[in-house]
Amino acid sequence: MNKDAVLDAVLRGGSLPTLSPVASRLISITAREDTTISDIAELVSKDISLSAKILKVVNSAFYSFPQSIVTIHQAASILGTNAVRSLVLSFSFLQPTRNGNQGFDYLSFWSRSLAEAVAARMLMAAVDRDAAEEAFVAGLLQNLGVLILARAFPEEYRQVEQAVNEQERDRREAEVELIGADHAFIGSEVARNWGFPAALVTPLRYHSDPADYSGSDETIRRLCQIVYLAGLLSKVYRTKNPEALVADFKDQARQMLGLEESCLKDFLETVHAEVNQAAEFFDFKISEQKSIFEILQIANAELSVLNLSYEEMNRALVEKTVQLELLTAELEKKNQQLELLANVDGLTQAYNHRYFQNFLDQEIKRSQRHSRQLALVLADIDHFKQLNDSFGHQAGDEVLRQFCEVCRGELREYDLFARYGGEEFALVLPESGAEEGAAVAEKLRLAIARHNFEHDYHSSHITASFGVFAMAPAEEPYSKDDMISYADQALFQAKKKGRNQVVVYSGKKKWFGR
Repeated sequence: MNKDAVLDAVLRGGSLPTLSPVASRLISITAREDTTISDIAELVSKDISLSAKILKVVNSAFYSFPQSIVTIHQAASILGTNAVRSLVLSFSFLQPTRNGNQGFDYLSFWSRSLAEAVAARMLMAAVDRDAAEEAFVAGLLQNLGVLILARAFPEEYRQVEQAVNEQERDRREAEVELIGADHAFIGSEVARNWGFPAALVTPLRYHSDPADYSGSDETIRRLCQIVYLAGLLSKVYRTKNPEALVADFKDQARQMLGLEESCLKDFLETVHAEVNQAAEFFDFKISEQKSIFEILQIANAELSVLNLSYEEMNRALVEKTVQLELLTAELEKKNQQLELLANVDGLTQAYNHRYFQNFLDQEIKRSQRHSRQLALVLADIDHFKQLNDSFGHQAGDEVLRQFCEVCRGELREYDLFARYGGEEFALVLPESGAEEGAAVAEKLRLAIARHNFEHDYHSSHITASFGVFAMAPAEEPYSKDDMISYADQALFQAKKKGRNQVVVYSGKKKWFGR
């Protein structure tokens, strides 16, 4: 068959992947200029399961927003149309089912697709952050045609996989020879048939050869290049010569995107971790990705072994073992430093918002397992804007640093103190009830009120307000969001009642001050 006959067979057959009703309708309405954020939010909200998944990702470190997002309308307003469409399509397509084709590894396919999507998002963020979400979807779907052909022609595609994996044939050439059309053509034409916009259809068509795109739209050209580079990088995990492929990737990324060496180095060092995190956020089970540098080290070690005699191998093995031990120690140290940078607020050295969210999740589960109480305290510096207005933001920054030092000095080693956002802070107190939480908050309130805050040859006395909520997770079905909401309501009451005080939340409309 020629490619048009293959496409006709695909479109007329019953093996096409199906879009969810919400995804299908979303593609349609986002193509219209008069579509509003409210239209999108209303559509997505009709699917409760999808809405829950989207809110989970939006409130994760995938976006790292400082505030909690509780409605789809709020998410759509903050993220924008492209990001919401990205999430809907991601959940619609990340379904690693077998559908009866025993010769096609769906899990491996979707793992690769997710890795390419994350890589595309990161690369686009380095050159045009506003287009990062579109790049994520384009990266995710670039090999849609592979999935379609594998389902429509299972026997033939088994032979394609064999030619690619065992004979190292070019995939598109093998597809044309054995089926009659390649996956780039089929994927883009099916996406066009579904009503996808050109910004997604075109990268599917030219993801293997971005230079073949002859259009004048520079945004689409950039998307084609980004998706191509993400696909090129994913081959590092499957090639016998990853070093040459990584060098090729870096050369082409410099030429196409103008990325500097330092930017590429950071990207290659972190992309595997971002993929692993994205899989967790999307509830998608994949084998943990190795770093690019680990892949290169393994390849170099294997190459060295091939060129050694038996005695040399033994000697080299000892040397490599020693080097590995030294490298492991160095990596552990660097990982600790990286973890610290990722989890700590740069200004105050308190834990950051993302770490607080993860820590609170873990403590709720731990308290539930061991039938222990758990307290959450939210603190807010009173009249902090006036201090900034009077002395400047540098003075405000110094006060924030000293505020954190004072608070940390009053807490137990296993309590968590984190910057929630701006001049607002969060404390997680394991194995503590409302009374203990209020006592800790009161101790902090007094310590802050007594402290003399020095800044730029001036000194200031400040106060802070505290909201406390405590529960026993094994007995009370409160979620993390509930805890934060109730502590925040208590903090609001402390502000409302005059500031510089502690208020404990205790049931609906009940407040206890100290």
